[in-house]
Amino acid sequence: MRDVERLTNSSQTTDVWIGLHSISSTERSWHWSLPGVEFEESEKEWGTSQPDNWATEENCVVIKGQQWYPYPCKNHVGFICYNEPNQTYHFIDEYKSWLQAQSDCREHHTDLVSGIKQINSTEFKEEIKRSSNPDNKLWIGLFRDTWSWSDGKNFSFRHWDPDSFKEEASKTCAMTTPNGKWSSDICTNQKPFYCYDDKVILIKESKTWDEALTYCREKHHDLVSITDRHQQRWVEKRAKMADTEFVWLGMRYTCTLDLWFWVIDRLVCYYNWAQQEKTEGCDRATAMKRDGEWYKKADDEKFHFICAK
Repeated sequence: MRDVERLTNSSQTTDVWIGLHSISSTERSWHWSLPGVEFEESEKEWGTSQPDNWATEENCVVIKGQQWYPYPCKNHVGFICYNEPNQTYHFIDEYKSWLQAQSDCREHHTDLVSGIKQINSTEFKEEIKRSSNPDNKLWIGLFRDTWSWSDGKNFSFRHWDPDSFKEEASKTCAMTTPNGKWSSDICTNQKPFYCYDDKVILIKESKTWDEALTYCREKHHDLVSITDRHQQRWVEKRAKMADTEFVWLGMRYTCTLDLWFWVIDRLVCYYNWAQQEKTEGCDRATAMKRDGEWYKKADDEKFHFICAK
């Protein structure tokens, strides 16, 4: 939402491309509507033989008798909203499409009920019992995303305009609308567009780890540090363009403290080591192979490297 507000306050707010595009049915995965809530394959309560992928348009989920069923998002059923501050649930006895229900929950509460923790809560089950007919289908915040971000990030946040957005086979790229929400259009149409900077740069010069560190600090900011899987994706993209088999990262092993550390003075919390690669060794630093896995290398070897800008 912070990004949405920034774009809405910019000089150009309507008919501008953003990096969201439609994907094929084989690429789709399940997400929860509430940002930050991850869908875990082990935490699911599908009805018998579900999801059966019988219909490609069954990309949203209803709950009935505590079991989940894929359902066409355009159909109209009741729904249950979640309120974050006081962790309450609200049954809405109005029949709406999934997108309309999501918009209603976000406007008046926090979001559609999302996550196994919420669905298994006593309060949620009591709210279902209070509904006019507990056996009726009700929307929950689970959906199979038919859209993907061009930078590969898996953020489930969507800000569609329920009044103007309809999934059409010809309109497979997303744009902003005058109210700051999103719609879609034909990708070959020409419009202004928003860019953002990933703040990493590949340096195609072969240097030792110390030389690479000095170069990055003098010309940019520092050797790149990777603290989560989203940063990992960005750096992987740059590594694939290197002419050396490996690229230096900003991680080194210190014998004095007996640990790996990032040059930004953070301990290593996120890992992508190749199998059996994370071992100690003095005069060792971390390099990424072009496939994205990390390896320990003698710090006097020479590779291309990636700087944080």
